Amino acid sequence: MAMKTLIIYYSLEGNTAYAAEEVSNITGADTLRLVPKKAYADKGFAKFFWGGKSAVMAEKPELEPYEVNLDGYDRLIFGFPVWASTFAPPLRTFITDNMESIKGKTIAAFACQSGNGAQKAFGKLKKILELESLEETMILIDPKAKPSKENTKIIADFCRKLLSAE
Repeated sequence: MAMKTLIIYYSLEGNTAYAAEEVSNITGADTLRLVPKKAYADKGFAKFFWGGKSAVMAEKPELEPYEVNLDGYDRLIFGFPVWASTFAPPLRTFITDNMESIKGKTIAAFACQSGNGAQKAFGKLKKILELESLEETMILIDPKAKPSKENTKIIADFCRKLLSAE
């Protein structure tokens, strides 16, 4: 029987949202977009300074209300942009608020980045989730901003591995 999957993601510039939609379209997973009550700057120095500071300081921004019953899902996929070699702070808020419901689920993750740091970010995600490993991971370089055959192939491979694990 197919695993019931939920993609939980935060997207600042649309790259993570794009990847979440592509994965959802291929796997049939549901999606939950996390939206902070106070939006992050999305351009210029402020974007890097405040987003990076928030990530480094392990802040937990307040989120807009969302409705989700995690008990209905077998697998969770976390999607995020890489900020200062870690995952974006809205995921930290969600994980902290829902830790009891997350425990025992199969967890995969994907990261969107312009530079690097995704591997470190996955390590930090595993730590907060108290996991030894993630089922699958995927790293994309600006998939919406710079569409490429390589990104399309990476997404297809990630989805194929998830579907074959069911």
